[in-house]
Amino acid sequence: MRARIRRAATLGAIAASIVAACGDDAASNAAAATTVSTIHADTTIAAAAPTTTATPPTTAAPPTTETPMDDGTGCGAVALRLDVAALPELAGGAHYEAWAIIEEMRVSTGKFLVENGTAVSFDGAPVECFNVDGLETATQLVITIEPRGDTDVVPADTHLVAGDVINKGATLTVDHPAALGTDFSDAAGTFLLATPTDGNNTNELSGIWFLEVPGPNPSLVLPQLPPGWVYEGWAVIDGVPVTSGTFLQATGFDDFDGFSGDQGGPPFPGEDYLKNAPPGLTFPTDLTGATVVVSVEPSPDDSPAPFAIKPLTGNADDPAADHVSYRLENAITELPTVTAVIG
Repeated sequence: MRARIRRAATLGAIAASIVAACGDDAASNAAAATTVSTIHADTTIAAAAPTTTATPPTTAAPPTTETPMDDGTGCGAVALRLDVAALPELAGGAHYEAWAIIEEMRVSTGKFLVENGTAVSFDGAPVECFNVDGLETATQLVITIEPRGDTDVVPADTHLVAGDVINKGATLTVDHPAALGTDFSDAAGTFLLATPTDGNNTNELSGIWFLEVPGPNPSLVLPQLPPGWVYEGWAVIDGVPVTSGTFLQATGFDDFDGFSGDQGGPPFPGEDYLKNAPPGLTFPTDLTGATVVVSVEPSPDDSPAPFAIKPLTGNADDPAADHVSYRLENAITELPTVTAVIG
């Protein structure tokens, strides 16, 4: 589990050390959007903050069935069919659950997994539909990500997609107010290479920080996330995405400093890759030409891999310079969606 140990240094000392280390280097921005691999060090997620984002009604109703889905032979006259081809596969025991808003109550229509773009039951059998009483009066549909061992009839906070039912159909999207509530089209930012936790001018190409100098000032522009979600930073080292910690906003410590030194880091998301390297890697490292990613992660997160939503990606130069801002490009091209039909 990630230790919440981020040691604070004073802003004045941080600013002085960063500016001193920067010297007269001219800032030069360079970035290239890229796709991140899906392997990394173990991940523990911080709790999400309150939000004003609209969510379905708070009174939960028990489901009319506990079966994950039907196999198609038992679909009733009014059944829910989902096209889940655009949903990412989950790992670590997490699963999806669909919910229908019926008479202002959230009714579970069933739990399922996604394999090769198809909904399957927990034993891997392809399935076709959900059967639940009252579907003909449903006004909204929501799909949540449920953690390993989930057995209750209350939806997790991690609402991935949602949509309003119109003419017995719905398109469930990430930007619906009952889901994440944004399409991340305004996300932007920069990062720099530095290692403030082991002093100035030492291993300076072995850490990533989401801040700008002089200042330091925050460098990320990201929408507020609703409960059930957090941001996470990554450095792709020798093809392996390695976490820099999870966070909810552009200022303040993130939740992880397990790779950092002992001299205290600035109150911004970031990490020095100096010790405790994951298997197959060696720290300190050299992030010359490395890909840096900011992803959106479920909370809690049962998967050891970065989630499918990655708003920002960028690259350090080759050769790289420390304490120079590198641009993070908006990498949102396609977000998870689900098409639903009732009938």
